Amino acid sequence: MKTEMFSSLKVVHGVAMRSALSIAVSIVVATSFAAAPAEALAKTATPSKTEKKSTAKAEKPARVAKTTLKAPKPAKAAKVAAAQDDDDAPRASRKRRVAYRMEPHARRAAVHAVAYQPRATSVGQAFGLRDTPDSLALRSSVAYVVDQNTSETLFDKNSRAVVPIASITKLMTAMVVLDSHMPLTDEISVTDEDRDYEKFTGSRLAVGSVLNREDMLHIALMASENRAAAALSRFYPGGRPAFIAAMNAKAKSLGMVDTHFENSTGLTSLNVSSARDLVKMVNAAYQYPLIRKFSTDRNYDVFTGKRNLAYNSTNALIRNASWDIGLQKTGFINEAGECLVMQATVNGRPVVIVLLDSYGKYSRFADAGRLRSYLDALGEPHIMSADMGGGANP
Repeated sequence: MKTEMFSSLKVVHGVAMRSALSIAVSIVVATSFAAAPAEALAKTATPSKTEKKSTAKAEKPARVAKTTLKAPKPAKAAKVAAAQDDDDAPRASRKRRVAYRMEPHARRAAVHAVAYQPRATSVGQAFGLRDTPDSLALRSSVAYVVDQNTSETLFDKNSRAVVPIASITKLMTAMVVLDSHMPLTDEISVTDEDRDYEKFTGSRLAVGSVLNREDMLHIALMASENRAAAALSRFYPGGRPAFIAAMNAKAKSLGMVDTHFENSTGLTSLNVSSARDLVKMVNAAYQYPLIRKFSTDRNYDVFTGKRNLAYNSTNALIRNASWDIGLQKTGFINEAGECLVMQATVNGRPVVIVLLDSYGKYSRFADAGRLRSYLDALGEPHIMSADMGGGANP
């Protein structure tokens, strides 16, 4: 009897132990499965270093595009961009994303803010000249076309505005050089005095280069070589001050009442004129055969005493066979915008074209094309005017 009871108790005990063990195992397994999603979520919310780098690289272009529009300070730009990009992200993940993206993004934003910094405002833009409408939708603030034979105005947009003229200046420089009758064969050396200490522009004409006066004049007109123009003014009787005085005296003698010169290169916003005055200067320069020839050459090689330099014209229209150009000069500084003056024959009619403060690298040439198309279609000559409010001007 005792033996049977003992056996029954032993069986019951064994069953109880197995049940307890099974329950314990179930609890452990259930706990492990419950913990797994939390761990997975933690890994998702906190990416590894490799994942951070790949994510940052993948998202850099979009962030840079947003920050470079306003070019804010690097660190501030990073925070603003992160906040903008993360507007739709879960609140829990925002801080983590900002924390590990801010520094790399800040460095990238700083680089692009410099690389894509817009040009400084031109004088014409500052005074609202670019807002003047015209029938041809020109991108030049000032446009003026005159029949060279009759002086009849064919197109007028802000022709009386006085604005910087940049390297258009070099037409006056060339006239003063030729009026001096100094030998064109005289050799002229480039020194530190011919460097640009205002705009700090570079030059292919190194200090120590030696060219004759004719070559200096040639590349100054055709390729707008600034150090050549600066050297020409220095090698003038009385030096550079006398040369600048001669430029202003020449302008006065031509009746250029809106014009003033401070240097021979145009690398200053103080060299100013109006389109009406520039027509007078182009007509005067057209009387010099060398200016016509040098300004319209496509290319020219010079020997500096050390090496050969190949120069090309700064005017793309010179290489266009459809244009008949007798004289031209381009110019650019930030304050002046893109500038162009030309004497050309259009539809059998010799005209002078002046385009100032054009915005866009090739817009002045495109505007010249628009004006030529207009002149080609023009029947009886009449004035198209948008001069400072739309009134026609004789």
